[in-house]
This record gives sequence, C-alpha cells and structure tokens, in this order.
Amino acid sequence: MAYISLFAQKYVTSQQNQTKMNRIFHARIALGQYLFLFLVAGMTVWALWEKHILVAIVMAAILIVSIEKLIHTTYTITSDCNLVLYYGRFIKGKTIPLHEVTNVEQVYGIRLFGVGLMRCVLVHHGNKTEALMPVKEEEFIDVINKKRMK
Repeated sequence: MAYISLFAQKYVTSQQNQTKMNRIFHARIALGQYLFLFLVAGMTVWALWEKHILVAIVMAAILIVSIEKLIHTTYTITSDCNLVLYYGRFIKGKTIPLHEVTNVEQVYGIRLFGVGLMRCVLVHHGNKTEALMPVKEEEFIDVINKKRMK
C-alpha cells in the first residue's frame, strides 16, 4: 500500500512540475548554411594543398566555429517567461523577456517563382528584431504567444 501512495505522490508531483518546464526548440539548418560550410571546407583543403598554412588555420577556425554554432543553436522558452537564444560555446547568447516581445511573425526571406526558399520567424522586441529559424515554426510561435498572454 505504501508503494502505491509513493507512486501516486511521484505522479502528482511530476504533473505539477510539467507546467514549470522549459521548452527547447532546435534551429533548422538552411541550404545556404550547408553551402557556406562546403565552401569554407573546400577553401581549407585548398589552402592545405597549396601550403598556405596561415590561410588554412584561419579557414579551419571559421569552419569549427560555424559547425559549433549550427549544431548547438537552440531557442529556449523558460518557465519564467524568457526567450533564451543560445548560439553555442563561442558566441554570446541573448535573453529576451517575453513581456518585451511586441510581435512574432513567420516570413519568407527568399522567393523564387512564388515558392519560399528560406523562411524564418521574426521576433520583434523593443526597437530590435531577431530572425530565428526553429525546426517547428508554428509551434514556436504558438508557445511564445501563449506565454506572452499570461
């Protein structure tokens, strides 16, 4: 009987803690970012092939920082109504209070023959705008709007 009450207590506690959890959205990697990585990797190999060591070191450093940023970029909506933009270990992130967010909209950056090639979410806060590329854009916008209304 004690086991059942312990299980029920853990279940109720976990149900209460679900409202206090952070929501993490990973960044989507666009075609242009893949092309940039391919170009920088090619320049690194070329510089090594031609024995331009300083150019190769600089290109390799750019490649490492770019890959780190692409892999580890996340957008976290915290339980205390903040939007935390994390860009990896080498680039400083940002924290935006959701009460400062004035508008959130999904836009298409580049259109070709009426088809949107690059889309992003614009988060307007204060007099600034952040362009974000979450994987689940509609869900990201819905969560921000719900948290803003609270």
